[in-house]
Amino acid sequence: MSDVDDFIRVDVPPSGPGCVDCEKIGSWWLHLRRCAFCGHVGCCDDSLHKHGTTHAHTSGHRVIQSFEPGEDWFWDFGTETVFDGPVLAPPRSHPRSQTTPGPAERVPADWEEQLAGNA
Repeated sequence: MSDVDDFIRVDVPPSGPGCVDCEKIGSWWLHLRRCAFCGHVGCCDDSLHKHGTTHAHTSGHRVIQSFEPGEDWFWDFGTETVFDGPVLAPPRSHPRSQTTPGPAERVPADWEEQLAGNA
């Protein structure tokens, strides 16, 4: 068993279809990441709030998986590497009907400018 296995629980479902923290503040996201340990869904580092990384650093849950349709890569914040991992509990992505960025009703018309200014 490798070190990273301690940070992955294949039986835990995701917390929901969108960034839990953006939902709380009424914000929007670009892409989503899922904590491989507790299922917390957070927004990516290209999003305004970077909730996925914040969760990893504050919780100590150092492995995330993309929560985008068609993507199955994992990221280990401890080693800063991408790797292939096990199949996690479904669902494995946000609904394909959900827009990117999303959710559609909260995405501002100038979203690209906002993200460029956040880089």
